[in-house]
Formats: sequence, C-alpha cells, structure tokens
Amino acid sequence: MLEPLVRTPRPRRTLGRLALVATLAAALTVTGAATSTAAPPDDHPFGTNVLVFDPSMPTAQIQAHVDAIHAQQVDAEMGDARWSLLFKPGTYGTAAQPLQVKVGYYTEVAGLGASPGDVTINGKVEVYNRCLDAGGTQNCIALNNFWRSLSNLTIAVSSVGQDGCRSSANFWAVSQASSMRRVHVTGANLSLMDYCTAGPQFASGGFIADSALPFVINGSQQQWITRNSAVAGWSNGVWNQVFSGVDGAPSEDGFPTPPYTTLATTPLSREKPYLHVDGSGAWQVRVPSAGAETRGTTWSDGLTPGRTIPLTDFHVATPADSARTLNTQLARGKHLLLTPGLYDIDRTLDVRRAGTVVLGMGQATLTSVGGATPLRVADRAGTVIAGVTIDAGKVESESLMTVGPSRGTPPDGAGKRSSAADPLTLSDVYFRVGGPHVGRTEVALEILSDHVLVDHTWVWRADHGIEGFTEGVNGDTDRWRTNTARNGLVVDGDDVTATGLFVEHFQEHNTIWNGERGVVVLYQNELPYDPPTQADWQRPDGTLGWTGFLVSPDVRTHRLFGGGSYVFNQNNPAIVTERGFEAPRTPGVTLHHLLTVNLGAGTIRHVVNDVGDQVDNTRTGVPAYVVDHP
Repeated sequence: MLEPLVRTPRPRRTLGRLALVATLAAALTVTGAATSTAAPPDDHPFGTNVLVFDPSMPTAQIQAHVDAIHAQQVDAEMGDARWSLLFKPGTYGTAAQPLQVKVGYYTEVAGLGASPGDVTINGKVEVYNRCLDAGGTQNCIALNNFWRSLSNLTIAVSSVGQDGCRSSANFWAVSQASSMRRVHVTGANLSLMDYCTAGPQFASGGFIADSALPFVINGSQQQWITRNSAVAGWSNGVWNQVFSGVDGAPSEDGFPTPPYTTLATTPLSREKPYLHVDGSGAWQVRVPSAGAETRGTTWSDGLTPGRTIPLTDFHVATPADSARTLNTQLARGKHLLLTPGLYDIDRTLDVRRAGTVVLGMGQATLTSVGGATPLRVADRAGTVIAGVTIDAGKVESESLMTVGPSRGTPPDGAGKRSSAADPLTLSDVYFRVGGPHVGRTEVALEILSDHVLVDHTWVWRADHGIEGFTEGVNGDTDRWRTNTARNGLVVDGDDVTATGLFVEHFQEHNTIWNGERGVVVLYQNELPYDPPTQADWQRPDGTLGWTGFLVSPDVRTHRLFGGGSYVFNQNNPAIVTERGFEAPRTPGVTLHHLLTVNLGAGTIRHVVNDVGDQVDNTRTGVPAYVVDHP
C-alpha cells in the first residue's frame, strides 16, 4: 500500500498547439478511420469513427487498432477527432496474450453487453501520465487528462508483458470530464494515479459510478467522487474524496485527516444510458430508472432496472446533419444518437418531449455558431441528455444549455413535467468556453426547471488552449478579454440535485444557486487564473472578488457535501478574493466539509462567509477547512 502523499500541487500548464502524431501503430485514413488489412467488421450504422470489435477477432488485430487510436489521441487535447471503441459480448485477450488498451483524448471505450459481466477484457484499460516535454520523459502529469470514458465491461487485470511497476495495478490517471461507469475490475489494484511515469504527480477531479472495484489507490487525486459502487478498500487522498452510496467506503471520521466525505446513500441517482446488442444482434439503448437514497451497483442482482429503446427509435446523427435536420427528427418523436464528431449548431436544438434521450458517442461535441444556444431542454419527465460536450462559439451566446422553464408553462401533449420519481437528467454533459477556439457566452448552463438531476458535469472556462491564449512570463494576458463567460452554472429551479459538479474559471460567481432544496454531492472549483487587476475581479459594491459557489441569501434549504475552491492568480498574484463560498446562515442551509487552497498565487481570505482561515502564498498547497457551516 502506498503511503499518503504530501506534496505541493502544480497548476495546469498552458499548452500551445499540439500536432497529431504522424506515424501510427496501424494505418489511419485522413479522416481517422482505421484501415489496416483486417479492419473491424463494419456491421453497424455509426460511421467510420466507431470501431466495433468481435471476440472472434485475433487479439493482435484488436491491439493494432487500439494502439493506432491511442497514438493519434494521446496528445490531441484540443484536437477534432472523436472515437468510440466498442466491444461486443464475449472475452478479449488471453492469459498469454492480454489486450492492453490505452485511452487517449475524446475516446470512449465501452462494452456492448446488457451487463458489465457480458464483456471481459483479459488485460488492462489504462490512462497514464501525459509527458509534456519534447522527449516524452519529463513534466509528466495527469492534470490535463480530460475528455474520455470507460464503461460497461469487466477488466480481468493481467500485466503480462509489462514492467514491474506497471504490473502493480490498472492505472486510470485522469482529471475532469473522464468518467468510469459500470466497470468491474478484478485481479489487481486500481490506481487513480500513475506512479510509474516520472513519479506520481497530481490529478484533480474524477468520477466513478455503478462500479465494483478492488483495492483503490487514490494517491495524488486532489478531489474525487465515487458514487453507488463497491470497493474492496481505499487508500490516500489529497484534499477531499467523496463517497456516496458506496459499499466498502472509508469512514469520514476525523475529517480532514483523512480527507474523506461519506454518505451512506445517494439522495437521488440515475445511471447513464448505454448502448448494447441483444441476443438476436439487434442494437438497443438501455435507459436506467431513477432512484432515491440508493446504494451499491444497479447490476449486482441482474439487469439494471429501466426501459429499453430499440435503435430504430433513434435518429443516428452524424456531423453532416444540420441543426434543422436534428430538430426535425426530434419533432417527429425520434431520440438522438450523436455519433462521434463535431456538430456546428447554428440554431437551438429543442428537446421538448417527455422521455427523449439524446446520447452522445465518443465525446460528440456541439459548437455554437452565430451566438446560438446549442441545446434547450423542456421541463419534461424522464428526458435524459448524456455523453455530450457543448462548446461556446466566437459570437456570444446567452447560454450553452438551458433547462426549462418550468414555472408558468403548463404541461401539454409532449408529456408530464419532470418529477422526483422521474427527473430530467444530465449525465456526463460537459461545457467549454475557449480551449480549441475562442468562446463567448453569458452563462454556460442554466437550470430553470424543478426536479433536475445533474450526474457529473465539468463546466469549464478554459485556463489554457489554442486561440486567444498568449504565453508569457505573466501567463495568458489576453484571455480575460477574449474568452468571456460570466457564470458557469445558474440554478433557479427547486429540488435540483448534482452529483459530481465541477465548475471552473468563470469571471464572476462560478455557481449561483437560487432554487430551494438543492443538493450537491462534491463540488470542485478553481477561480479564474487570469484577472489582470483587482479592479477586474471586484464586485460593484466593492467586495473583493466573486465566489466559487454562492447560495443566494433568500434560500432557506440547501445541502452541499464536499466542496473545494482553489486560487491561482497567475496574471496578478496580488489579487484577493474575499471568500470561496457564500451561503445564508440559516439551519436549513448546511455545507459539509469545505476547503479553500492556494495553488501558488493569490489569496482567499475566508472559506465560507467570514469563517475559515486565509490561504495565500505563505501556505501554498495547504488547505483551510471548515467542517460544517453553520
């Protein structure tokens, strides 16, 4: 077992343009589709950037394909390619020849069974530290390992052919927007850091749900959430690790030593929809049911409860489809399956019917064009949006996604309103303002409806990227005026629940919660790195800076479990933020296990309201904690 780490965290490095790897382990076409001499069978309707593997295929052939995709995607942080690597039911790899899958950017790896036990990979599915130097041996970190996923399969860990260090665990060294769902790991430890590539280094922000896991080495993960799972054991943690409805979770006694926050059950949960192939070879999408006060996996006693939708009820979309075409299909009552790629959205996609499923494959990305709000979701029961990334465009949008409104909008023929029993749900929905290109919006995500469940989101105003970023001794000097967004998340609806909420770098309050009876299980925030002056980071009433999380003064009931707000004012280390969190002091508003921390530049005077110690350059990497507010 590794000893707990006590190290100073490193802020994310600003990156320039990353060229795609030119020489691949297997031949790729210009568009990125695999074209080796024995390509995976093209017996699916999902296009060239979806590879479907069959257990009858030789392991070496599958290995060549997955190696080729990883070689292309390992450094493609701001790239355009999107991939889904799907495994039909059966067993892959052997004891003598295990299958070793490495997962790069914008890559989905998923099993196509009805349950995780239907697909077994003898070998590993891994993410390693990414080395940012030209030689690939130094400055190796996991802090930028974003935008990838692993789901719905079993990993029987085998280290045959790997060196001694690699043989010790299956490595999943990721940060934000990288989910692990419905995964069963056997045979060795699972490590959430890569301690083999140039030392442990740091990662920050990750999400596991509905999984059965061996002993887990958390190590250098700064914040993490594990929800509705089972673990054989857990070690380490840097600032805050949150467990919700997890069998085998560690106790939170003694917080912050160790830094664990543990809920016996999850207040509200719904697992993400998943694609699978039934016994007759027909394609289906399983949509799990919602549940209150849940614990453990949904599949330990059989098929996950829910409904099955045949693929024939979906419009299988490609990036060639216009927004008009997608809206026409939605109006006809079709669900949407977005195959991997970049979709330019020049008019709002309106999801109006109850129970509609919009499911993205391989990090499918919707980009605002001409100031459009890419996605508007009506207040309807059972609607699920999952696996979609939404990018701001160069013309400012009012929002990137609006959910609602609910008040004053009577139900109509499109179905019932969202409810506690059947909430409108967002799963693995990510938002970006800047990064691969200039982005501008007023608000990234606004929730106007009641009874909405947000299950894992990263709402990100980019702190590094390609366009609109000038590297210099004082950091990115032009980003503050170029990539603009006031707030990351604004919640006006009542009874909104968020499990795994990551909101970062916005130019005023990062999150504003106006609705009653809100629940948040893990909140991670970094304040913006780039305000040029204190005057740019100061409220009209003279208060120094905005908060990472604001519960509005008139809210009477709100619960938050496990929250952190970090400061790294790289453009101007003299900038001060008065407080990381703000909330009314009333018995119904409870914030449990909060922290603020300095990452090397800037000051936060208090954790919540006027409570909690100051963090500044005299205590870099050492959090200030508040166990409970009030």
